[in-house]
Amino acid sequence: MKKLLFIYNPHAGRGQIRGKLAEILNAFTRAGCLCTAYPTQAPGDAARAARELAPGFDRVACCGGDGTLHEVVEGLMELPEGSRPPVGYLPAGTTNDYARNLKLPKGMEEMAALAASGEPRPVDIGRLGEKWFIYVAAFGLFTDVAYNTPQSFKNTFGHLAYVMKGASELGNLKGYSLRVEHDEGVLEGEYLYGMVSNTVSVGGVLGLPSDEVVLDDGLLELVLVERPRSVAQLNATILALAKQEYNAESGVVGLHSSRFRIACAEKVPFTLDGEFGGEYAETEIAAVNTPVRIVYGK
Repeated sequence: MKKLLFIYNPHAGRGQIRGKLAEILNAFTRAGCLCTAYPTQAPGDAARAARELAPGFDRVACCGGDGTLHEVVEGLMELPEGSRPPVGYLPAGTTNDYARNLKLPKGMEEMAALAASGEPRPVDIGRLGEKWFIYVAAFGLFTDVAYNTPQSFKNTFGHLAYVMKGASELGNLKGYSLRVEHDEGVLEGEYLYGMVSNTVSVGGVLGLPSDEVVLDDGLLELVLVERPRSVAQLNATILALAKQEYNAESGVVGLHSSRFRIACAEKVPFTLDGEFGGEYAETEIAAVNTPVRIVYGK
């Protein structure tokens, strides 16, 4: 019988897992797993549980938002590569960006069965300085929305909470003057928003076209949005983001690279998978090729 560690955030999303726990555990058992369930108690607890408990298990399944998955992977990355069990993900958060990459089934019971018995595939992990992220490192406009929006507000209003909180900040469009080195050259300019990602979706909408994103190719994707100088440029930028058509005329840059070095005259606050990741005047972001295996759907 396989041993499965189930790490879940009982407060994620609208607390939906609390009414589904019995069917999730039943699905794990039917898949031939002896399950140990661990409800997280505070921020950082999922990382600690993964780090301390995972080596004794054949597989880890986690349920919560992208922040829960981030913590589990963060904990696993502190272990030797041979001691990292594969991970199954049951998304139950507000936005669930990373789940859009995995083609998971719809129901909790079906996702649990897949998490327990599905075939894991390697995925790249991003590294910013000494910190890890699984799908995005971002700075600029709206990037503090996820970690500054109270959980109760997100539970009540769902995805609309991000939009509402973000819209209140539109009057203060702060840009950063950056120098960005990548595999093919250098970019310089004043940017309103930037992200380095390994996902087809950020915030439910933003990202490079899905046919350009490969989770295990050793590359990360960069999107930079220039600070608009006019209403016309702002409209062009919004249209480019909506159509995912990035070029110099639109004020949006999109490219692929295995590493980036980002420098600014002032410290730039970053979010990592929706959580505050520190402030840096200069930092390096790199893809770490296939260090973790995650279960995909069909």
